[in-house]
Amino acid sequence: MKTKLIFIAFLFLSISMSAQWKPAGDKIKTAWAETLNLDNILSEYPRPIMERDSWLNLNGLWEYAILPFGQKEPQKFDGKILVPFAVESSLSGVQKELGKEKELWYKRTFNIPSSWRGKNILLHFGAVDWKAEIYLNDVKIGTHTGGYVPFKFDITPFLTSGSQKLVVKVWDPTNESYIPRGKQVKNPHAIWYTPVSGIWQTVWLEPVSSKYISNVVSVADIDNKNLKVKVGTQNTTSSDVVQIVLKEQNTIVAMTKGVVGETLELALADVKLWSPESPFLYDLEVTLLDKGKKTDKVKSYAAMRKISMHKDKDGIMRMQLNNKDCFQFGPLDQGWWPDGLYTAPTDEALAYDIEKTKDWGFNMIRKHIKVEPARWYTHCDRLGILVWQDMPSGDNSPKWIQYNYFDGKENERSIESEENFKKEWREIMDYLMPYPSIVVWVPFNEAWGQFKTKEIAEWTEYYDPSRLVNAASGGNHYYKVGDILDIHRYPRPELMMYEPTQVNVVGEYGGIGLPMKGHLWQPNKNWGYVQFKNTKEVTDEYVKFGESLLELVPRGVSGAVYTQTTDVEVEVNGLMTYDRKAIKIEEERVREINKKICNSLSAE
Repeated sequence: MKTKLIFIAFLFLSISMSAQWKPAGDKIKTAWAETLNLDNILSEYPRPIMERDSWLNLNGLWEYAILPFGQKEPQKFDGKILVPFAVESSLSGVQKELGKEKELWYKRTFNIPSSWRGKNILLHFGAVDWKAEIYLNDVKIGTHTGGYVPFKFDITPFLTSGSQKLVVKVWDPTNESYIPRGKQVKNPHAIWYTPVSGIWQTVWLEPVSSKYISNVVSVADIDNKNLKVKVGTQNTTSSDVVQIVLKEQNTIVAMTKGVVGETLELALADVKLWSPESPFLYDLEVTLLDKGKKTDKVKSYAAMRKISMHKDKDGIMRMQLNNKDCFQFGPLDQGWWPDGLYTAPTDEALAYDIEKTKDWGFNMIRKHIKVEPARWYTHCDRLGILVWQDMPSGDNSPKWIQYNYFDGKENERSIESEENFKKEWREIMDYLMPYPSIVVWVPFNEAWGQFKTKEIAEWTEYYDPSRLVNAASGGNHYYKVGDILDIHRYPRPELMMYEPTQVNVVGEYGGIGLPMKGHLWQPNKNWGYVQFKNTKEVTDEYVKFGESLLELVPRGVSGAVYTQTTDVEVEVNGLMTYDRKAIKIEEERVREINKKICNSLSAE
């Protein structure tokens, strides 16, 4: 009888929650969004690169209000919003604009599990776009700016008995400011999309000891058969010790200890390399010890892989993976969703685009002016896909010079804008440094917000010497700045510039459009570089472009990016539709030409 009553109560709660929320608007949806479970919103552990056993997900229905800028916390809220979907998205249940003149308020309550008594409690935000002010039990506990990286607060001193009140205030000016925002604009059109404001990644709680591990970064040295690991900690002293254990399928292959703050080295007798063909990951166990007593332990992973560049027998500079020439080829992946905008409706959806990219025979993804949740990068690590990571663009742009070295005047940012760019780029790199799938950093795209190119590129190379730097994808190019000379050429790939001291790539080409009825963001006025009428025509053109790309390889092209993985809003040049319900190509033919391209340097 008791079990029956619990089931009835649970059913009543679920019905009550559903009554408070439904997707907003009438735009297309993915299949995942159509079966969304309010009791199971992105319920997977948010940070598998550094995992603990205990955590609490705060996703779900929160209260929200939109008020004019500068108001106090509202006494009455407008309704319910589904976190972590941006307020402009359908899945938020709100789908309202924010703009720089307004602020978005969130509120919810939560309880700390009794089993966490005596622990410090961390409140994590995956990402909030753009400025977030956090209040706990009516105390302002912190502020964070930047729309793409996780941040946290130790909320232990501000907890009370019983229920805890959490309030978040967000301001997001989108393109009415200098902030990095990628393709978000106030008035979406063509290649510019809907704004994304507020919480758009998982919010969660985690119990830790007073001394705890804050991050783990590993860098492989395959030439010397060792793995260097740097462990960040909080509230530790110089006498505290870190222990690192490296495992291969539950077998310990290396182990070391050192005081906190030291970079530790693990020597391997036999090395299993990571590659797209064989994405082998070692398990890492990291333990923090205080006088020999464990205060924290996390699970992580690492890969033995090397990205570099080297001149081949013909004097052409090639990218290398694990000391072998590797033609890196993949789609421009923008990571947008018709229902969640920046946020995939489920983790299965998040992984799907990567899985299809692999299935189509690509070995790389260019993550285009967006940064993804931590789980996306872990999916790339586990599935085996190389990643070129863009910095989201922002601010004004100088003149764009494509096929010659830049001879104009660079954009002059305000001091505030310049310092914010450097802050956010460093935070993005810090956040993504542990993921072995990332092999190229791209600070600028097509002159969008480009400034001090040489300085930014050289700093990026200095900050992370283990990866290559594509200083200016598509221009403006500076002579011998960065490792890569990247040309954009639509629709057919061509070699428009060549520099023998750099890796030469076609960083964007293609854009073959096919509007598919029933899968469109809007029924008319859709946009593509070139448009065709059916799948066969699209595939014929795709293969033709692929054959052109193959002809460029012996002439010096060493990588390429096809535009693009999916349709996005009014852009219809995806390999599949925006709702992911229809594939727009003949997959076997595309897979065949893609594999030829990816393997084009393997015999050399």
